[in-house]
Amino acid sequence: MLKKKHSHLINMLFIGNSFTQRNNLPGLLAEMAAERESCIEHELISVGGASLRTHWNAAKAAKVIATGGYDYVVLQEQSTLPVKNAKRMAENVRLFDGAIKQAGSRTVLYMTWARKSAPEAQEPIAAAYTTVAKELGAVVVPVGLAWQSFLAEHDSPVLHDRDQSHPTLAGSYLAACVFLAVLLKVNPVGVESKPPGLNKADITALQNAAWTQCWHASQNG
Repeated sequence: MLKKKHSHLINMLFIGNSFTQRNNLPGLLAEMAAERESCIEHELISVGGASLRTHWNAAKAAKVIATGGYDYVVLQEQSTLPVKNAKRMAENVRLFDGAIKQAGSRTVLYMTWARKSAPEAQEPIAAAYTTVAKELGAVVVPVGLAWQSFLAEHDSPVLHDRDQSHPTLAGSYLAACVFLAVLLKVNPVGVESKPPGLNKADITALQNAAWTQCWHASQNG
């Protein structure tokens, strides 16, 4: 059988923790992209509960970045650090951004979401990501804002897992939809990829929420 040819090949490195690893976010994104004739090759460096500083000090991520060949390097900060210490987060991102630019890659910031018990945290999380991104010319993938909008209008599917922090499959799928819209400029609405465990109505709602969020973001500069 002949393999389907893809018009776009994108190499991505993800650096983060369980917020990226849970439900295989990179894999969900790659499956969706394949339906739009884009091939995403991805690698993940993940340590449970890790901050970007933890990754930087471990040196592994920096060595992988230096090998080059990545179109995008996605940075996911520890989920509460942007609220507790936005200055420290910005320092962490700057460290990686220098290495990423030196390797000829583009820095992407994976904006995460507030915990279910503290929805008010989304505003400082968003501010921390957008501020350092603007400073460095990085791309922000506003997953947290898409979560916030979705939760304001829908009771299901549930995005937070039982620990009120990590993503359910629906939460990770919504994140993948936002990545698809921002990085590939592709409308996720209508993508047929259906992860087991999500029904068609849920998938449609999540796709629409992601596209609406990204459209609003583009209109607001």
